[in-house]
Amino acid sequence: MYRIKNLRKVPDIMQGFLLCVVWQLLVDADAKKRYREKMKIKRQKQARHNLSLYRNIFKFHEPYLILIDGTFCQASLKHNIFIKEQLSKYLQCKLQCCTTRCVLAELDLLGSEMYGAKIVAQRFQLRSCAHKDKPVPASQCLQSLIGEKNDGRYLMATQDPTLTKVARSIPGVPVLYIFQSNIVLDKPSRKTIDYVKDLSKGKILSQNDVGKLSALKKDANLAETNPSQRERRKRKRAKGPNPLSCKKKKTKQQPTSK
Repeated sequence: MYRIKNLRKVPDIMQGFLLCVVWQLLVDADAKKRYREKMKIKRQKQARHNLSLYRNIFKFHEPYLILIDGTFCQASLKHNIFIKEQLSKYLQCKLQCCTTRCVLAELDLLGSEMYGAKIVAQRFQLRSCAHKDKPVPASQCLQSLIGEKNDGRYLMATQDPTLTKVARSIPGVPVLYIFQSNIVLDKPSRKTIDYVKDLSKGKILSQNDVGKLSALKKDANLAETNPSQRERRKRKRAKGPNPLSCKKKKTKQQPTSK
């Protein structure tokens, strides 16, 4: 609350002016608060809309797996963000924050500057990767977890532009980042939109349709377990002539002269 000391000693004109300024400040503060609440609701609505696309097309389900790297942890410390709590409020769903040993090893190598980010990352669930004995850079490790089709159905949380570019080049990989002390779910990438368009036109099969097709093949005993076990088709080779078609022609008997 704004207070004006010794208000009686201030002239009447100045009193009116100061009261107008204070009132304007209070109105502006209230307007800013309403604007922040409005934008918060708008961001949540847009996030739910984008998340529904991944849920319906790419079969994402709760609890959602959030794959977090060191840059995202460092940005959360800078903006005083509790990652899991704010993500749960923002996406309004159950989720599981996770990382890898390669991310922790990279943060450990970076020294005291990333010590806080390392403490934050240690609270998350560890996902197994193929670099247990010999850690690799965090971006390379996270790319290997996503693969070419994101079969693990991860949401990528990162501030790394290179990793963001790689994630957006794969259809069905949602990207989370921090902007102005807020966690934001990025809009679907061009690759994801093109995939959805091709799916709607029937050019490709959805994962659900592929599963149904494989089940039907299995029921009809048409599923091929291993290419090496495929029965080779016998080529039709030219055989000998049909003996029935090779009968000797009957010679006509000439009439005998009497």
